[in-house]
Amino acid sequence: MMKTPLMLFALAGGVFLVIDLLWLAWLGRGLYVAEIGPLLRKTPNLAAAAAFYILYLAGLTLFVTLPAFTAGMPAQALLAGAAFGLVAYATYDLTSLAVIEGFTLRIALIDMAWGAALTAFSAWAAVLLARQFA
Repeated sequence: MMKTPLMLFALAGGVFLVIDLLWLAWLGRGLYVAEIGPLLRKTPNLAAAAAFYILYLAGLTLFVTLPAFTAGMPAQALLAGAAFGLVAYATYDLTSLAVIEGFTLRIALIDMAWGAALTAFSAWAAVLLARQFA
């Protein structure tokens, strides 16, 4: 049984990391710089980023991909992943909007949509891929 959660963690993590790094380093970078450039670090705190990804993917596995895989319902992973991503990203974005001067509503809304979409796709893909290996 321990093999399945680890497999789901790894599969979702692979999908999530590749797409998120493309977004952060290339596709969305200009948007973040234009909107909140003065708030951005020159170089990311890699330890904090690693901690985020590990905790986030553990939550995604526990609350989304494992239940959807167990139920045999990839669509459940898509919907629950979108909800999980929206709630998690909104926690960060709305808190930042409340307490960080210069954090914009536009970036908060874009980031929440990104978190919901990326998490939904990663969860769905992980469940579909895991079914191929199970």
